[in-house]
Amino acid sequence: MTVYFIGAGPGAPDLLTLRGADLLARCTVCLYAGSLVPQEMLDQCPPGATLVDTARMPLPEIVDAMVRAHADDLDVARLHSGDISLYSAFTEQARRLDAAGVPYEIVPGVPAFAAAAASLGRELTVPGVGQSLLITRVSTLSTDMPAGEDLAVLAQTGVTLALHLAAHRAEALTADLIPHYGADCPAAVVAFASRESERIVRCSLAELPSRLAAEGITRTAVIFIGKVLDAAAFEESYLYSARRLRAPGASH
Repeated sequence: MTVYFIGAGPGAPDLLTLRGADLLARCTVCLYAGSLVPQEMLDQCPPGATLVDTARMPLPEIVDAMVRAHADDLDVARLHSGDISLYSAFTEQARRLDAAGVPYEIVPGVPAFAAAAASLGRELTVPGVGQSLLITRVSTLSTDMPAGEDLAVLAQTGVTLALHLAAHRAEALTADLIPHYGADCPAAVVAFASRESERIVRCSLAELPSRLAAEGITRTAVIFIGKVLDAAAFEESYLYSARRLRAPGASH
């Protein structure tokens, strides 16, 4: 049978993809992180399904549960918040499943940064202002950043940043970013994007630490830094411009 790694999205149950919901309704075993996946999403599991909260389980136990289900000829839904391609620990699990001969598939989900941008009502690429998005995080006790990927180095690009797992390091990241982005650079934070508990903070980069402290935001948040957050004066793209539509051979 198969382990389906399903991106559960940012939290709102109705942001689970149709494919993810269909598989969740078919799998009789579901492993999920109770601290991140809302209970309402588990209501889509079939009656009598085995539900395993992995929030406090070490990796070997999580993989063992999937291997046992496979041995029992059962499909497994492995729910991860956001999208599997970002900070999901998929690679660590997949390596062990490969060694055990257990097949798996990935079902993409709505990434947290996309949901956060939607809550802000902002496009993250604005003509003439910013056309790049750098998704990164900061070092933690559990995961160090590789050489050359520390924030002070990445900030030299000056592109729009989407910082995950970084709200608890606001003071440090602000110190790293201000020399490159400026104290007045627009910043925005969305905590618990798409959920009822969602909170939004808009401020300058210099104000970021104090504003997050005042709101008590330390986790489950995406921090954006960049001029696109406050873009007002910009040239409209050629794609929708009158000059393109008047050009010979243009579609009408």
